[in-house]
Amino acid sequence: MFFGALMMKIRALIFLLIISMFGAACGTDDAESQLPADEWGRTLFDPTGDEEIAPTKDDAVTGQRGLPVSVDTASTAVWEVKNAWEDTNTAAARAAGIAWGENSGLNWDQKYQAWINSMPKTQTEGGYSRDTFMLKTPWGVELPAPALECAEVAIFLRVAFASWYNLPFFMEARDREGRIYFGHFGMRRDSGKYGSMPDFKNRYRDYSDRALDVMAGGDWPSDPDLAKKKIPGSFDDAQPMIGPDAHAGAYFDRVFLNKRTGHFLSILLAYFGSVNLADPSNTFNIKAEAVQAGDVLVDRWQAQGIGHVMVVVRRNDAGQKQVGDEMIPQIEAELASGSMPRRQPVWESPGSSKYAFTKSSTGGEGYEANNGGIKRWRTAKNVGGSWTNVVPATHTRDWINSTDKEAIAARPERFKEILVELSPDQKRDVLLETIEARRQHLQQYPASCSARIKREEAFDAFYVLMKEEFNMDPATVDAEYRTLADYVFAELDYGSSKTCCWNRSTSNMYEIAMDYNVKLQETQCTAPVVFMNRDDAGDGYDLFRQHAIELGRGDQWVAWSADESCPQAGVAVDTIVESDVADYCSIASDLPEDPVDPVQGEALDLEFSGAGAIPDNDPAGLSLSASTQDERLIAEASVFVDITHSWRGDLSITLVHPDGTREVIQEANPGDSEDNLNIRLASAGLVGKSAAGAYELIVIDNAGSDTGSVVKAVLELKVAE
Repeated sequence: MFFGALMMKIRALIFLLIISMFGAACGTDDAESQLPADEWGRTLFDPTGDEEIAPTKDDAVTGQRGLPVSVDTASTAVWEVKNAWEDTNTAAARAAGIAWGENSGLNWDQKYQAWINSMPKTQTEGGYSRDTFMLKTPWGVELPAPALECAEVAIFLRVAFASWYNLPFFMEARDREGRIYFGHFGMRRDSGKYGSMPDFKNRYRDYSDRALDVMAGGDWPSDPDLAKKKIPGSFDDAQPMIGPDAHAGAYFDRVFLNKRTGHFLSILLAYFGSVNLADPSNTFNIKAEAVQAGDVLVDRWQAQGIGHVMVVVRRNDAGQKQVGDEMIPQIEAELASGSMPRRQPVWESPGSSKYAFTKSSTGGEGYEANNGGIKRWRTAKNVGGSWTNVVPATHTRDWINSTDKEAIAARPERFKEILVELSPDQKRDVLLETIEARRQHLQQYPASCSARIKREEAFDAFYVLMKEEFNMDPATVDAEYRTLADYVFAELDYGSSKTCCWNRSTSNMYEIAMDYNVKLQETQCTAPVVFMNRDDAGDGYDLFRQHAIELGRGDQWVAWSADESCPQAGVAVDTIVESDVADYCSIASDLPEDPVDPVQGEALDLEFSGAGAIPDNDPAGLSLSASTQDERLIAEASVFVDITHSWRGDLSITLVHPDGTREVIQEANPGDSEDNLNIRLASAGLVGKSAAGAYELIVIDNAGSDTGSVVKAVLELKVAE
């Protein structure tokens, strides 16, 4: 592990030296090439570590002063600041906007809340259908919400609003050299520009002066470089809601006239995550009663590592109810969140949202030190000539100091009182909905440990409810509501199970694991075999891989890879979390069947011609071709590749349909130093299209020194019978 990590660092250093000598390659930001690809979009910067410890309340809400406002004129600037968050009576503040009328009297923070609260619901793209929101822009353009990770959704929304309305914004973090600031002034530290980050002002265009023309029906200006960008280190930032080969950059190009903001976001989202949103330097804790649209609920079940962030998208008053001598306000609040791998934000029902608000891990007792819970963005303000993230004066009555752990811990219980109460039947249905949502996620990504954890958290709450309201003990609940899949995809300990680092598992692998376990039960009941890493001759998953081969689906098995930071990669056997779940064979006869329904259709395999050496460090790559005259519609598509290469992370693979649709089915991952690529790659972009015509497969080696060849490549289609 140490040697591999060392070699990755050496290779990155050599690459940076080459950049400094000869400049960045065409269409690539030299700064972006510095991002460690093995983080897969997770936070790279540490939180500041600052608490709001101060002599007086005024000092605490004011915050720590940051960069001088003079940095706004630097070449690193992203957008110009023209307004202040507290403005209510300037010409810009009096004007009508996306979600408020003329002379509204609202300050910009209140307008941000109104904007979030006004977004209409729509359906997610692809997969199982869930609610998400339509993003409303000042130009009259509306798009389905982008596919992002959970913290990225919150950050994207705040940056978008601040950029559109020329408001100051920055987030801060730390590295070993001190404070770091990413904001409207660019990416900087106290001493100047951060590393070799772009000079946004000089490098990219701002078309904001075309706003009136666009709103009158004029053409939308595009930045081709932005439109082809991805969030650095990503393999999952596809945006199918706007096009088959669109990634995050293409989405940003569609919503920002100021293209600098899109380029800025593509880097910001790779550096900052949930731990930075939990940081009191960027957000502040609020009272439960104060919750508004635009606030963020941070689930921090651990002090270090990943967490979960949900954005409040609706807040409605529902009257009051009397409890003893107290009249308690009743509120209906709804949340939406992205996930890993990236998805469009899923809009939760009021009941599911209440479950999240009242979880202990959202800042409740036992978790109050992790900086989780309900929070609101600090606003950047010019304080004595320095940009400073403050608690706005209009929100100080709602503010809770981050050092007041008792008040922070009390909020989940308070939410139980003030969020609209559900009937026992409604509570049951909400929890079942939550459990089923996690099961559906596992059907797509069977290695997901977070989905397993959240399913079991929901079951823990379900046991309590069913005992208190329906007089059912846990064993009876298990017999009625458990499925075989819950045992096959049992909860694993995140920190000691290497399966938890694996983000590329597929629905086919779910089917294979379930088929193995269904067949295991054919003659007599047998304890299910958990989908996990175990000590075998291979990478820990040979049992299921061999079953895939027996089914004739060996090429559908995806090899294990560390798709996020993975200190537990060397464990011999994953750790199953101990639980009191009923023994499977004691309830098996009562359980519903777990249907495993592969996509129906006739198999059509097309072997690509043109296999051979891949040109080294050549953007043209190796082009392979295959064709068919079958005109039936494609129900499922994938490509099996057998490639020899001494650094497989250099490779990217694009599939081109006969109608010209291009889909990147394998992203380059510079941090993956393993040899060879023997894998099946799913293609969602071909589904529903006619199979007829000539296909192209383009394999590109994106770096020098390491070389390789395509041994074999097969396009595997299922066409409607």
